[in-house]
Amino acid sequence: MEFDLLKGLVSISSPFGSEEEISRFIASFLEEHGFEVELLPVDGFGDNVIARLPGRGHTVVLNGHMDTVNLSSGWTRDPHGELDGDRFYGLGSADMKAGLAALMAAFVEVAELPKKERPNVIFTAVVDEEGYSRGAWELIRSGKLDKADVVLVGEPTNERLMLGARGRFVVQVEVFGRKAHAARPHEGLNAIEELGRFVGSLWKIRFRNHRKLGAGSYCTLHIEGSADGLSVPDYARAIIDRHIVIGEDWERVERELMKLAERIKLNGKLRVSKFERPTPDMLPYVVRENDRFVNVFKSAHRAVLGGEPEIIYGRSVGDFNYFGTYLGKPTLVYGPVGGNWHGSDEWVSVESMKRVKRVYVEFLKSLV
Repeated sequence: MEFDLLKGLVSISSPFGSEEEISRFIASFLEEHGFEVELLPVDGFGDNVIARLPGRGHTVVLNGHMDTVNLSSGWTRDPHGELDGDRFYGLGSADMKAGLAALMAAFVEVAELPKKERPNVIFTAVVDEEGYSRGAWELIRSGKLDKADVVLVGEPTNERLMLGARGRFVVQVEVFGRKAHAARPHEGLNAIEELGRFVGSLWKIRFRNHRKLGAGSYCTLHIEGSADGLSVPDYARAIIDRHIVIGEDWERVERELMKLAERIKLNGKLRVSKFERPTPDMLPYVVRENDRFVNVFKSAHRAVLGGEPEIIYGRSVGDFNYFGTYLGKPTLVYGPVGGNWHGSDEWVSVESMKRVKRVYVEFLKSLV
């Protein structure tokens, strides 16, 4: 079942902002298997898909995103799906339509168990993970997950168990200089050159180190500035990625950037602000390795595959940050082996996807 689902999901183009068709596909599949489906509209992005399975005991949220990045150049395989041995190629095959297919198949399989042998399960497929996590935020904001005890996200982890991730701010840095004739640059203050000095000094900032998440990081994503004719440019702007760990907040980030400007004796006025986003900040989170749900997952993994999964922590962000912080529930991330995420010739291991589905089923059964 999961392989047929994977083929169907990958065959549907679903770059973020265009998830209408794939949400209808998933809703129809669930309805055909007897589930009552709820669609939660996300303005401009199609619908989140929600289905519930009553059981006993704990309530588990199964979550996956339906969207992909846009198609890049350089593909040598069919981006709508091509099987070669154990590898299934296609845009979104690893990130994360294989994990989504495994979650859907596990959801259907667990539904065949007697009610007393399964937990309460809420299946959720969301939009816009690759953009601003509008789908996950709308799901949390709706209150439909308030009774959840644990969240299982099927993002690709190469069959390792991810128990936390760094967070992220996107920072806008502006430098204001002074205009003058470009033939006499010493009479002005070149904002582009000053901003260049500033972003070239970001490496001097010392980061807080977290024992699980490691250290934060800076990466300049965009820089712009231009002259008005033959003039010294008096304005320049940069967009900078700042990944953060627990213990780092916006006030700290703002303060360290202003101190850096002082340290390098930046000329001109500096303004630091958050780059506007339509959803809340993506904050870091960690799940305790001895959490009761983590222990259940380890036991389920051992029962299916003969050993416990390797524990990892994410370097970047995803919907799991929202579930782990704003929903405030233990959020476990586990998915199949794959490669070339967001790039050409993205692929996923079919056998790994099947193994992952078996682990999902065993985990759900073990929660009763």
